[in-house]
Amino acid sequence: MAEDRVSFLKASWVNVVSNVLKIVAEGTLGLLFGSLALMADAAHSVADLLASAVVLIWGRFVYDDPDASHPHGHERFEPLSALFVGGVLVLLGLKLLYDAGNALLTAPAAEYSDILVAGLLFALVVRYACYWYTVRVNREVGSPSLRALAADSKNDIYTTLAAFGGVVGMAFGYPIFDPIAGGAVSLLVIYQGIDISRENVRYLSDGAPPAEERERIEAAIRSHPEVRGVHDFVAYYSGHVIEVEFHAEIDADHSLAEAHDIETELRERVREIEPVSDVHVHLDPAGLGEWKDAADRPASTTAR
Repeated sequence: MAEDRVSFLKASWVNVVSNVLKIVAEGTLGLLFGSLALMADAAHSVADLLASAVVLIWGRFVYDDPDASHPHGHERFEPLSALFVGGVLVLLGLKLLYDAGNALLTAPAAEYSDILVAGLLFALVVRYACYWYTVRVNREVGSPSLRALAADSKNDIYTTLAAFGGVVGMAFGYPIFDPIAGGAVSLLVIYQGIDISRENVRYLSDGAPPAEERERIEAAIRSHPEVRGVHDFVAYYSGHVIEVEFHAEIDADHSLAEAHDIETELRERVREIEPVSDVHVHLDPAGLGEWKDAADRPASTTAR
């Protein structure tokens, strides 16, 4: 866990620094030469910088141990920070789309320069290196926040290529390509923001994992040699990890110590499945049935 925290912080800092470099390069050139495409791409990186700073400050709390105020840990901090990333991207994309549409209705005033090409090539190299490093780190860390930042870095590559298309159009005497490229950038930004937000809303709302994931977990439970049946099986996201609850039916002649060993084995078996975090096991004697299903039990009866 400590190593994951260090890797997470390093990748977050790489995203912060790469965004600062891209903003300075594209923002300065966009203002000097009046390029809407470069200014839009730089503005996109301002949102990226804010998002990566939030992930750096907020997302790292997931590595803190459970405490009195968060007894189940801090896993929800990560998808919450990733959701913020998505929301910022959607809002910024809508603003950029408005600016691009407004520019198309007026006479574009951008001027071409070879320096614009050099600035865009610099931005491409910086953001691709950031994307490659973030993906590499996240193979070990498995962080939704880093996955969101990696997707955003990849999205940056596309937006910079779109801006590059606008600059090429300017070079051939078609300045209208600049706001068109700005509009293309905004659409990519909006799409990425919606995709990131939708994924992390599921994490925050205790949504169920995909059916194949649930089937894999239940199959691991049923494969235990002492398990005769499984019921009341529930799997749901708690942050970006999965919590599992189930009742396992075993033979009634097991001693209490033997039943305890079976429960421990089942819990460890399920916890070995990524990304399962916590497991709650209830053992029932096979064939006895559930207390809640017994019609002749009084209402005050409590569960075993």
